[in-house]
Amino acid sequence: MARTSRRTFLVASAALPVTVAMAKLPVDLQAKVAADLDKYIGFGNKQAGGAGDNACGNWLAAEVEGLGFKVERQEFATPFFEPTRSELVCGDAKASLWPQPIVVQTGADGITGPLVRIDPAGRAEASLDGAIALVDLPFGRWSSALAKLIREPITAAFSAGAKAAVVITNGPTGKVIALNADGRAPMFGGPVALLAPEHAAPFLNAAMRRAPATMIVRGNGGRRPAFNFVGRIDRGKPRWLVVSTPRSGWYVCAGERGPGVAAWLWLARWASRTLQTHNLAFVCNTGHEYEYLGAAEALKTFTPKPADTHFWLHLGANVAARDWHEGLGQWRALPSVDTQRYLSLSPSLVPLAREVFAGHIGLEAPYSSDELSAGELTEIIAAGYAPAAGVFGIHRYHHVAEDDARCVSAASVASTAAAFQNLIERLI
Repeated sequence: MARTSRRTFLVASAALPVTVAMAKLPVDLQAKVAADLDKYIGFGNKQAGGAGDNACGNWLAAEVEGLGFKVERQEFATPFFEPTRSELVCGDAKASLWPQPIVVQTGADGITGPLVRIDPAGRAEASLDGAIALVDLPFGRWSSALAKLIREPITAAFSAGAKAAVVITNGPTGKVIALNADGRAPMFGGPVALLAPEHAAPFLNAAMRRAPATMIVRGNGGRRPAFNFVGRIDRGKPRWLVVSTPRSGWYVCAGERGPGVAAWLWLARWASRTLQTHNLAFVCNTGHEYEYLGAAEALKTFTPKPADTHFWLHLGANVAARDWHEGLGQWRALPSVDTQRYLSLSPSLVPLAREVFAGHIGLEAPYSSDELSAGELTEIIAAGYAPAAGVFGIHRYHHVAEDDARCVSAASVASTAAAFQNLIERLI
């Protein structure tokens, strides 16, 4: 894909054609969304507790504080790793690796052993004793190392004697897809790293000969402070409206997180000014990439009690990322949204959601949370919050370094934010 600046893409997106579902937006919504997307993307890498995540959190906290919310922060420790060398070498072939958190490092000279492929069905093609397992994942839009098709072959490889594992994250972009991980302890019995499919061919060929390779993963890591925050407006009313969004992720997270953040900010502006019947709690979590570590901390003591909460809306991944054309030898961003976004709600809200989100691709077919939920929404429901609703999904560049300004359209995000405003208005 050709390089284009954030500002060029976001300004251009403001002029994109809109569907009937996008009509009658508040006059300033699209401009504010475009500015908020630009700001969010500009913070760069959003790994929890890092400079980009902290700057983003400070910005969002200041924004809601300026709207009259009283901001409270919650600090906790999150893992981190900054690689100094991470690569796989086999003969003349060399490729960069993405160390899989929580990172188990190799020694300074790396780990050397024969490459043995594990096929997409999880079958090893030779003995794994002393080997570097080359885990060739089936094609998918991957998100978490806890997925059975990822976790089980790696675990089995170490049980069979492998000294390390390299995972080929086969997906729609050919790039490395970073994988969420347990944030409390390493998941596997040795070093694990991820390899881009576009760089995998020489290593797959080498594995056919069980050629020796060396995997090196070195760097600086440990745990560092990170923070959630909640902005509250307590109007002395009996019930709370809660709106939450994560802000962190492995890379820039433009399409993964940007639309949720921008919609969250819009709803905070609208509700603080207009919604006088409820107390407001707007929650912003970090640590999402460590299997919702921040959300788990927030739910312990940080949020209104379920009995005092009228409705909880969670704006997760892929609220409104772009779709793409990928034929004709090039990729081209579309004004329409990626269809792989899901809306899950308490069963009683499904008929209302079908009406409100008619014409919103993906969201127009809402699910009962009894049938489907994911991510932080599952944690929210398990904690006893009802009614509740949430968006989650995996767009084409989900967890990929190239998830940048090309992956978002201000028009689509504005339309989606307005629909969620409509849902809240209709509900309460």
